[in-house]
Amino acid sequence: MSLTPTNPQETKDDKRISPDDGLFAVLDESELEFFSDQTGIKDGDELKKHILEIRAEAWKIHPYHCIRVFAFARFKLNRFPAYKDLLKLGKERPGALFLDLGCCLGHDVRKAVADGFPINQAIGSDLHSEFWDIGHKLFKTTPETFPLAFIPADIFDPASLAPAPLPTSVPTDPLPPLTTLTSLNPLRGRLSAIHASALFHLFTEEKQLELAKLIAPLLSPEPGSFIFGAHGGLPVKGERERVNSHGIHMFCHSPETWKELWEKQVFPEGQVRVDAFLLDRKIWRPDGGERKEPALVWTVTRL
Repeated sequence: MSLTPTNPQETKDDKRISPDDGLFAVLDESELEFFSDQTGIKDGDELKKHILEIRAEAWKIHPYHCIRVFAFARFKLNRFPAYKDLLKLGKERPGALFLDLGCCLGHDVRKAVADGFPINQAIGSDLHSEFWDIGHKLFKTTPETFPLAFIPADIFDPASLAPAPLPTSVPTDPLPPLTTLTSLNPLRGRLSAIHASALFHLFTEEKQLELAKLIAPLLSPEPGSFIFGAHGGLPVKGERERVNSHGIHMFCHSPETWKELWEKQVFPEGQVRVDAFLLDRKIWRPDGGERKEPALVWTVTRL
């Protein structure tokens, strides 16, 4: 597959998502090969054109920063320390369920399935159901050829996910087929793993705590179940100057305050262990340059 970029060409719909040469500056060889294998597109220029067309379509749904900088196509899941534990759960825990929350176009959950997590035990969820449809276009699949369950959810709407107490045991009543679910509520206490990246930093400090308290009851109380992800972080909690796609300054926790949130405010002390650290990540800029921002990488594990 040729990886030689074509000449820069501005996107007609919005100049803020150009130049298109950024695609090859951002995606590494393994990511390009994944998209080539999944789509069947072997020519580098043709693959580039296809991804850029999908990007422009996704941008019209909602102009998230992750769309602008190609993060919707960059692997996150398999770079986390907890990824090997996710795949292990999929192989060793009978019926282990995995939720990719805020999955966007679904490339990360597809990567997990490609690496061995059972497709009939994985679930994608996003506020914008159109993203999932565009994901099928991106990967040239259909709900029939790639029958992974998707649940559209406004996480703060009780119809999607209502507040609930933390479960003390794993539910034993039968769960309807995942592809028939229309909300996250039936999944309470049943999820072995939840991935939530580039999600919490969309909200204020107060809303981040509310979000954590909404998600926590979904997690199975079985020891070894975990929630993991990454988002903007700081050495000392506070706001970044940059305004996010929701029109607010990004509030960032530190590893210490993030640990305190989960271990003392969301779960009773002694029920979970939180591992969190800051990692400098390179962010591609549309002008062709790069900047570095600290990301908070974290895992919350039931004990």
